[in-house]
Amino acid sequence: MRKSLRWLVSLSVLIGTVGSTGVATAANTEADSSTAVADSQSTDIKDRILAIPGMTLIEEKPYAGYRYLVLNYEQPIDHRRPWAGTFQQRISVLHKGTDRPTVFRTSGYGLSTTPSRSEPTRIVDGNQISMEYRFFTPSRPQPADWSKLDIWQAASDQHRIFTALKKIYAENWLSTGGSKGGMTATYYERFYPKDMDGVVAYVAPNDVVNNEDSAYDRFFANVGTKECRDRLNDMQREALIRREPLQKKYKEWAEAEGATFNTVGTLDKAYEAVVLDFVWGFWQYYGEDVCDQIPDAKTATDDVVYETIDAYSGWSAYADQGLEYYTPYYYQAATQLGSPTIQQPHLAGLSRYGYQPARNFVPSSIPMKFQPQVMRDVDNWVRRNANQMLFVYGGNDPWGAEPFHLGKGARDSYVYTAPGANHGANVAGLVDAERENATARILAWAGVSAPAVQAAQPLARFDARLDKAVDEDVTREHGLRP
Repeated sequence: MRKSLRWLVSLSVLIGTVGSTGVATAANTEADSSTAVADSQSTDIKDRILAIPGMTLIEEKPYAGYRYLVLNYEQPIDHRRPWAGTFQQRISVLHKGTDRPTVFRTSGYGLSTTPSRSEPTRIVDGNQISMEYRFFTPSRPQPADWSKLDIWQAASDQHRIFTALKKIYAENWLSTGGSKGGMTATYYERFYPKDMDGVVAYVAPNDVVNNEDSAYDRFFANVGTKECRDRLNDMQREALIRREPLQKKYKEWAEAEGATFNTVGTLDKAYEAVVLDFVWGFWQYYGEDVCDQIPDAKTATDDVVYETIDAYSGWSAYADQGLEYYTPYYYQAATQLGSPTIQQPHLAGLSRYGYQPARNFVPSSIPMKFQPQVMRDVDNWVRRNANQMLFVYGGNDPWGAEPFHLGKGARDSYVYTAPGANHGANVAGLVDAERENATARILAWAGVSAPAVQAAQPLARFDARLDKAVDEDVTREHGLRP
């Protein structure tokens, strides 16, 4: 396991750190019992996993060179009170071999049930455990007590899954994720730093002070060329100037699709939220190389302006039907994670609402209160205690404007930025020296042989089906979300 750690954690911090000690002990006891049962069963990997108490099979899908299982794992709704109800949490296992390292991958959202490999899984040629984040359907307790959706509870979900599977997959473990998944991997490390042998967090924003977002304003004032920025700003401005005719189209679309706007309040608020996402969405998922595809705003017809906004922002994003799946994200943004607010001075006099707070995108029936100390706690921990952690950002990704930083207490940890990359930034896109070092460190943390570490090359060949060009964590989704 990982070398000795200096886990200097204040027992007075907010998010249940005091309660975590007893819960972790209970989880370890349960997992020791469960893995003993698993080890006594058949050598077939499916049988061994299903011998773990609380583990049930949803389906197995064939994939050459792997076993791929989609499973449910019974979890406590509240890890501080494990007797007070449970829910079924979906996970998947991409099994390579028990003699290989294992990568614990999270998206921070739902779970894709299509076999895929994260970049670290390919680099180490290992197994991959993927977890659906609590409260994303169908991994939602019923009835849903939203107060049990926080980063400590989610980290405790991961800890319990890891503890249950560790004696089957006994080699080194790494955690990873992109965007909110990278945030999730970081939070897991903060609360359970002895579990993983390394962390690879991609494009993970770090909103330490929620009401101070000037870093994003500086980003949008300087990203790309002035010509590209002006082209995007002009199109966004034009969509607000033509609010009346374009909202007529929007209303017609909503009526045809049965879209409603009860959560955000009005069609007008939803309309403006989509338009204000336009520039952000362009830089998050596209870039300078396609800027010339944005039409000239002054000469574009209403249809062209409407369709252009739709292509990069998505008119469905803030309808009730578009928001429903993402309620857990917006709840967390409004209670712990924070969310960005940018000034957009080119829209002065046209914007009625500005960037709306995450609270506006959660049904009013769900109570919530923002906890400003949560992200400060994580940020301080990473600066002082990061150990074998790698953060990868994209140079042209707006979410990288507020990154994680390393302090003097960090050891064998790195923050790298891929030049010109967007929200799909990865190790492969780093400059040569950083790519080689990052690959070597990932291999070393995974405990592979010294020659492989020295070679600093992925151990598995690229597979076009398993290794998607854009990680499924950060596929192009509409709406302002990491």
